[in-house]
Amino acid sequence: MKRSWLWALSFVLIAALIVPSAALAQGTVTILGVWGGQELEVFQRVMDAFTEKTGIKVQFEGTRDLPTVLETRLAAGNPPDIAAIQGPGQMHQYAERGALVDLSKHLDMNNIAADLGPAWIELGSHGDGFYGLMIAADLKSLVWYRPDQFAAKGYQVPTTWAEMEALMEQMVANGDTPWAIGVESGAASGWPATDWIEDIMLRTAGPEVYDQWVNHEIPWTDPRVREAFEVFGKIVLNSNLVYGGPVTVLSTNFGDSVNELFTNPPNAYMHRQASFITSFIREANPDVVIGEDVDFFLFPPIKEEHGNPMLGAGDMMAMFNETPEAVEFMKFMASAEAQAIWVGGLGKLGTNNKIDPAVYPDDVTRAMAEALNSAEVFRFDGSDSMPSAVGSGAFWEALVMYIGGEDLDSVLEYIENAAQEAY
Repeated sequence: MKRSWLWALSFVLIAALIVPSAALAQGTVTILGVWGGQELEVFQRVMDAFTEKTGIKVQFEGTRDLPTVLETRLAAGNPPDIAAIQGPGQMHQYAERGALVDLSKHLDMNNIAADLGPAWIELGSHGDGFYGLMIAADLKSLVWYRPDQFAAKGYQVPTTWAEMEALMEQMVANGDTPWAIGVESGAASGWPATDWIEDIMLRTAGPEVYDQWVNHEIPWTDPRVREAFEVFGKIVLNSNLVYGGPVTVLSTNFGDSVNELFTNPPNAYMHRQASFITSFIREANPDVVIGEDVDFFLFPPIKEEHGNPMLGAGDMMAMFNETPEAVEFMKFMASAEAQAIWVGGLGKLGTNNKIDPAVYPDDVTRAMAEALNSAEVFRFDGSDSMPSAVGSGAFWEALVMYIGGEDLDSVLEYIENAAQEAY
């Protein structure tokens, strides 16, 4: 009798331990994102790996208009468990409204800090909480060049802005053109120039002022904003420094302008563009070997006190429903295992510094990942963090105006007027 009672009690205790895991394994996590095509194919592999690991099913909903769909779902009281949001700007808005779950309550932040580093923690933080998890990034603070052509002309890679200015003078004196720039992109023309302004502003005004600018806590007419435009203007408006001058800059597609480095002799010697440009280089120049025929150096610091912050964009996830399944998925996406699948299939850069470097397709991508994860300061693309009427509207348009010869005061006032209505 006693043995039977003990057996029954043991059964109950074992069942109590098993049931929660079984319930979790049968659960589902819902995710809203913009991914389609190749990105969705790779993310499906991520979801499959998660389900195999945990038993939790993943239900993904794709949309090209994520902000509208997400707002509609929130208004109806039916948000997804997790959404792949557009970046820190959107994260701050939802966190301020109390719509997001503080991930620091569920993730081991000591491990997160060790795996991701301070820049990614800062980027995903709002107030005292941690709400946005960056799962991959594109690095933008890059200047592309041909090592063999630099060597042939005796040009040295600059590590400061003074060295960059000296290099440009040396190139012009030799009859060479330093830069290839193209800002044509159909209805989105002008956006490549916004990256120039952002990279410069981080280095002339510093990350704190950059944040104030992105949030419209300082006006576009502020002298520190003006300075960034002026530094860019000294390059882009000077036909000796840019291939074809402003007319060519405005008429050349952003993906084609890098090809001026591969003419014989080169029409230009440097091209500032994000990590994704390697795919354009390969497509237009199939014989070019990335890392041998073309390489990159980091956009150099301008004012010493601001160091060399990194500018980029990337994929951020936030949690809207505090469910065990959602928590498990966020833990998984923070891991090197999940990010290796995501970045390895897409050529992006992982934010987890424990990703096996062999995941990346070449030494150049590995070097970009190292630069990204060793950055002390990282800032998300400013125009992507602003209200669309400004960041993907007036800012783009104003830079086309500026390159086209409009005076700078009018250009800055144009954006400021749009910002006053949008914020």
